[in-house]
Amino acid sequence: MTAPLSRIVVLAGGISHERDVSLRAGRRVADSLLEHGLTVELRDPDASLLAYLRDTRPDVVWPALHGASGEDGALRGLLEFLGIPFVGSRADAARLAWDKPTAKSIVARAGVATPRSITLPRDAFRELGADAVFEAIADELPVPLVVKPARGGSAQGVTIVEDRAGLPRAMVDAYTYCDVALVEQRITGTEIAVGIIDTGEGAVALPAVEIEPLSGVYSFEARYNAGETRFYVPARLAPEVAARAADAALTAHNALGLRHISRVDIIVDGAGTPWFLEANVLPGLTETSLVPQALEAAGHDLGWVYSTLAQAALSD
Repeated sequence: MTAPLSRIVVLAGGISHERDVSLRAGRRVADSLLEHGLTVELRDPDASLLAYLRDTRPDVVWPALHGASGEDGALRGLLEFLGIPFVGSRADAARLAWDKPTAKSIVARAGVATPRSITLPRDAFRELGADAVFEAIADELPVPLVVKPARGGSAQGVTIVEDRAGLPRAMVDAYTYCDVALVEQRITGTEIAVGIIDTGEGAVALPAVEIEPLSGVYSFEARYNAGETRFYVPARLAPEVAARAADAALTAHNALGLRHISRVDIIVDGAGTPWFLEANVLPGLTETSLVPQALEAAGHDLGWVYSTLAQAALSD
């Protein structure tokens, strides 16, 4: 029998472009755990963190660090190395999901549709010539396109390209955040996010959240500024379409080897086909984030869910 939790360390902040979002998410997680009667410490990682964790040995660490510092597998690998339980996917799965082209390939092999795309390192333009590369893209992937950093989150560096002339600028914006860019066919339809939780009895899909940004684009601002996006929970989908989307999300979660909690972003086209976009090992948990909305729509108390996930991490 697993010992009860006595102390959880929530890590939030860090040095990524998403620091402010991480701080908000960490505070929300810590507050929910405190309301559930647990002892919680909220800590911003720094050079003293690993020694502190080794010396104090918390029961569980909850990484609420967005961006590379929390999602690329490095921190998780160190926690595994130190033998400290933590909430969320293990390091190897996090590395797969963090790299969007890799995740797309794995999920596609599992049978889920994903938009046609090409992955381009920055050096490809220097070695092959920018004009030739842009011509090849335009010939094979007709607009509209979505250009995004191959690694990153919160829609930073993401551009919707409506005509060929906008492609060079979009590539520059993506390379600001990562030296590899993903150029992807844009699928039009209903944008949804499907949260997945596993409290120890197997992964289950939460009600899909439909996303309707007032600007037409689910940008960084639309994600984190209240009032800039309408959300519908559950999504306004026919029951059989919603079931297909849930199955696709669960397939992606399992194919990537994720655990405890994730979010899978999907576009449902006019024919009702769910298209996988990306998977997030650390879904947003702020007051405007999607997974908390889905949890509440499913009738779950956030404190209960978060404490149960921490208990599951202690048991794994």
